[in-house]
Parts: sequence; C-alpha cells; structure tokens
Amino acid sequence: MGALEPQRLARALAQQYHLPFQAHIDEHTVEHKLIVQLPINYAKKNCLLPLYNDGQAVTVAIADPANFEALDDLRLLYGQAIEVVVAPHEVITDALNRAYDQAANTTPHDLMIDLGEERLDMVANELAQEPRDLLESDDAAPIIKLVNGLLSQAVKDRASDIHIECFESDLVVRFRVDGILYDVISPPKRFQSAITSRVKVMSGLNIAEKRLPQDGRIRLRIAGRDIDVRVSTIPTAFGERIVLRLLDQAQNLVDLELDKLGFAGENLRRLNRLIYQSHGIILVTGPTGSGKTTTLYACLKQINSVDKNIITIEDPIEYQLHGIGQMQVNPKIELTFASGLRSILRQDPNVIMVGEIRDSETAEIAIQAALTGHLVFSTLHTNDSFGAVTRLVDMGIEPFLVSSSILAVIAQRLVRLLCRECKVPYTPSAEELSRIGMRPAQLTGPIYRPAPNGCKACRGTGYRGRTAINELMLMEDEVRVLVMKNADAATLRRACTSRGMRLLRQDGAEQILSGLTTVEELLSVTQEDII
Repeated sequence: MGALEPQRLARALAQQYHLPFQAHIDEHTVEHKLIVQLPINYAKKNCLLPLYNDGQAVTVAIADPANFEALDDLRLLYGQAIEVVVAPHEVITDALNRAYDQAANTTPHDLMIDLGEERLDMVANELAQEPRDLLESDDAAPIIKLVNGLLSQAVKDRASDIHIECFESDLVVRFRVDGILYDVISPPKRFQSAITSRVKVMSGLNIAEKRLPQDGRIRLRIAGRDIDVRVSTIPTAFGERIVLRLLDQAQNLVDLELDKLGFAGENLRRLNRLIYQSHGIILVTGPTGSGKTTTLYACLKQINSVDKNIITIEDPIEYQLHGIGQMQVNPKIELTFASGLRSILRQDPNVIMVGEIRDSETAEIAIQAALTGHLVFSTLHTNDSFGAVTRLVDMGIEPFLVSSSILAVIAQRLVRLLCRECKVPYTPSAEELSRIGMRPAQLTGPIYRPAPNGCKACRGTGYRGRTAINELMLMEDEVRVLVMKNADAATLRRACTSRGMRLLRQDGAEQILSGLTTVEELLSVTQEDII
C-alpha cells in the first residue's frame, strides 16, 4: 500500500526475524566469485545478493527473509551454510545491477570469439538472402550477442554515440566518449549485413530498404538503467552507415542542475535571477554538441512548479521532464517549429522552450511571444553571445524588437574534465598562459594535466566527464542602445567587457586554475576567441 517507507519496512522485517539489518550495500565489497556463480535473473527474481564468504558461511542480503526456498537453493549452490542480513528491496536491486555490471568482464573483442569461422560463413550467407526474422534465427545468435555486447559496453564506457562505419574492405565500430571518437573493434567486412540487419530489427526499421536514410528508436534496460537509443542509417558507396545516440534517462535527469553543468559564481547568480522573470527571451548559443539543450532543460527543471504551464517544442525530445508538456517537430505533417509555436501560444503557457530558432518565421513568433508576456527559452547557432544579436537582425528582425525582447544570451562550450584518479600537477610556461590570456603572477598554486598513460578509470585517456564553460551577455541599457543602432558584434563585445563581463576563455581559465581541465582543452574549444 506504500504506507511504510522501504527502509522502515526492511528494518521491521529484520527485527521480526531477529536478523541483522543493512541499510546500504557497497558493491565493491561483494565477492566476484560468488556473483559469477549466480544467474542475475534468479537474483533479481528473489531480490537477494551474495555478499562475502568468510570460510564458515556465505552472507546473503535479502529483502524477504521468509523466502526460505531461495535460501535453500543458495545453500546447495555454494555448498556452505547461509548467513542472512535484511536490506531494503531498492538497495539490493541497485547493488545487484552495479555488482553484475562490474563482474561482466566481456568486451566486444571477447564477443567476436563466439563467431566461429565456419558458423560465421553460414550466418553471412543466410543474411545476404535477407532471413525472415533475425530474432528467431539460431545461427544469428553470435551477431545478436555482439550487438547487445556493444550496447552494454557503450553504456559502461559512458559513450554518447556508437558509430558503425563501413568502408571498401573493412568495418569499424567506434564509441564517442566525452566528445572524442575511439576505435573499439573492427568486425570482418562479411558480417556488415548481419550487424546492420540486427540493428534495424531492434529499432523497427525496414531491413529491405537500403537506398534511403532511416531513423528509428530502441528502448533498452541495461544494468537497471533505462537507455533511449536513437538510430540513424544512411546509404554509402560501401553499404549502410549507422549511428546510435545513447541517452541515459535517469543519469541525465540527476545531473540537470545548473551548478553541476559548469555554471558558477556571478554567472550562476545572474542566471538564477533571469530564469524567474515573467517575460522575455533567454538564448543559448554555441556549436552542435556544446550542451545548449541540456542547459535549457536544467533551467526548465529548476523553475518547474504547479503554478506554471511550461510547454516545449523540440527536435527531438531528448529527456522526459515530469510536469512539462513536450511536443516533437514532425516535418512530414508540416509540424515545424513555427507552426508548433503558434499552437503553443493558444495553450495559455507561462514558459515556452523552442528547441532551435532556425528561420525568421520562428524568430518573429518567439519575439512576439516574449513581448506579450511569455518567458521564452531557445538556442541559436552562433560562435559567441554577441553574434546572436546580429544573427537575429540578419534574419530580418528589427533591431528595436531584438533589444526589447532579449533578456540575456549565453554562449557555452564543453571541455573535458581531468581524471581525478591520475591527474598530475605541473608548472605551465609563460607562453601557454599567455595563449589563454593569463600571466604567471595569477597562478596561486599548481595546475594539472593528464598522466602520460592515464589509468583504468579514464580508459587511458587522462580525462573523464565534461563540464561547460560559459559567458553571459545581459541586455543592459547601454547594450540596448547599441543594438538599436545596429552595432556589430565587435562593438557589443567591447561594451560588455568594459562593464566586467567574463568571456568564454576567462571562464575556462578559472576551470584550469581550479584543476578541472587543461590549457589544451580550453584552446581546442575557444580558438576563435584567441586568434
């Protein structure tokens, strides 16, 4: 009935059966050899987890101590007495997923061993003739295992994309981790058709259509995590090229906080004030893959409340936000950003998010919405915050409308974070510092760089995770006057920096001084500011 919290219920059961109670389980202390002997399906069905063997008995955490049948099974499996501790159902399930994930040492290279040469030839020949259903084909089982292994390995490696690329004589699988592509495996070229067909079956695409691009979607559950996979195929001269975009719904929603995304100091305080305004436009700019939409989601999540009607129009919807109405663009039925935005305005919204302003029609409607009492969030493809104003004017928007509707423009980039486990301190040269606008006298302590060969935690790269660097241009009175005069981006830049605005490279320099990233990373994403 939900009348008791899981922790209290588990504690009460432990007291009733005179057993120890364990509120938390550290999966790192779970013995690997106990895990590999017990099928995960059985462990999940009975909600139990073997913890350790002290030589006298095997200690097992279980949610229902009355499940004597499962405990008897474990006694037979391990050939030892069983000591029982009671833990909450959710705690055991979470520890199960993580423990089995760590125990699974299979790599994509290991999975290819299952594909014996003779068997593979038979599978390839059958797949060349387009079998009826790969899911029911026993001969295709190694291919299924390979594709499943790639997906689970990508999730484990925190990959955002899987690229399956075909060339004249070979096939390459690469993962994009923290914005960088890495080679993973290179299966034999003859299995290209098999792998492509398997991915198409999983995503509901037409396996017979090889001449046209296709888009599909796969919903997966890996180690207890809901993974949404967007599949895109395009025809090339050597077969179909596939890209799978992985979205970890639970993890992304947890990280949707402005301070966790890289906003700090005065920029964070100002943005926290701006997103609670009643009307106006807040724009986020930057190149593709710079985290613009994620920043907007974080803003919406923060201001979401029962007294606000928040509606979005996106292409595509990346994360599901509870309490927010989300609409997806569909050009096939002429549902564009502009037409969808018109419809949203008839839904009595307080806050509107437009995935991207791509044309003058969408820009005009967004500005009119801002001028008529709505708070509008959107993204724009420009190199910096100052270019957003001139971009809107170039679209045909009158300067006076731009100046009166925009509240602020955020420009951002993503930089890789140094691995906490293996970063090493060093003293940069004066030349390095000058390239990011700093002087040696500004250093208050050591700064860091990646270890030469990295470590296991960062897969030898020296980096793990990414964070945003940003600049925030406020539409203050002096800036409004310049916009009304149709000033160029360089003039706006001088005016804003003279008033203390911190630019992208200056924000990045702060991240370097804090030991979070490196000079090389900052230079790679802010080249246009330094040249």
